[in-house]
Amino acid sequence: MKVPYFNKKQRIAVVVLVGIICVLQLMIFGTKYIVPKKQLNVEVDAHLQQQIDSLKQLAEKKKIAATFNPNFINYERGFRLGMSAEEVDKLMEFRSRDEYVNSALEFQQVTGISDSLLNAIAPLFKFPEWTQTRKQPQKVQIKEVVKKLDLNSATYNDLISLKGIGDYFATAVLTERERLGGFVSVDQLGYIRGLRPEAVTILKKSTFVGTKVKIEKVQVNKASREQLAQVPYITASIAREIVLLRSKEDEPLTKEDLVKISNFPLDKIEIIEVYLTF
Repeated sequence: MKVPYFNKKQRIAVVVLVGIICVLQLMIFGTKYIVPKKQLNVEVDAHLQQQIDSLKQLAEKKKIAATFNPNFINYERGFRLGMSAEEVDKLMEFRSRDEYVNSALEFQQVTGISDSLLNAIAPLFKFPEWTQTRKQPQKVQIKEVVKKLDLNSATYNDLISLKGIGDYFATAVLTERERLGGFVSVDQLGYIRGLRPEAVTILKKSTFVGTKVKIEKVQVNKASREQLAQVPYITASIAREIVLLRSKEDEPLTKEDLVKISNFPLDKIEIIEVYLTF
């Protein structure tokens, strides 16, 4: 077979063609290796971006977790905390009046946030120390003013109006007042027969001796036994003892001599002295 003859130009053309084919082959092979490399770079960038995002989230959490004064919450922080724009608006409007919230409860009252959100973010609040140490206003206790009754002018209705004093006790007090001609001391309530101790306590707290009674004092050294027996709390037997003691003494009796008499009611001596003269 006869081998074709190529002139110089044809040989150059063949060489150029072969060179082009080689270049194309190299480009095809190069693409197979270059594309995976680009894909690897993309994967590396995604992983790096994920790490960056994690760090950002951690930074945001730390930023939110730091304690702060809620009076200075802005929209950005409010949204991160879970507050609505309306709730932040209320705080802003409150602060525009140059007022401050000084407790978590006060913050909720101003902003209107829910209890669940308050419980979640309240631990992050940090108020100035003076708001925590200030004294809370104490409730003023209003003492009930009890209008006391004049023991010598109180009526039956006045007495039974007292809590704990019924018909029986009221009647007993009025009967004793009539017998004595009037009370000279509230302590005399304790000497009324049938008056229970709790009733005496109530009456002493609720009454006073306002109207003074006129007392005709009995002269101890001149009065008869019958006259002495008319003195409140002096019985007939004690009156007889006074007259007997008086007859034995060379000097007139004094109030100190009364203690010498047996069975003398010493617990009532101060009141008895009001009715006597020496």
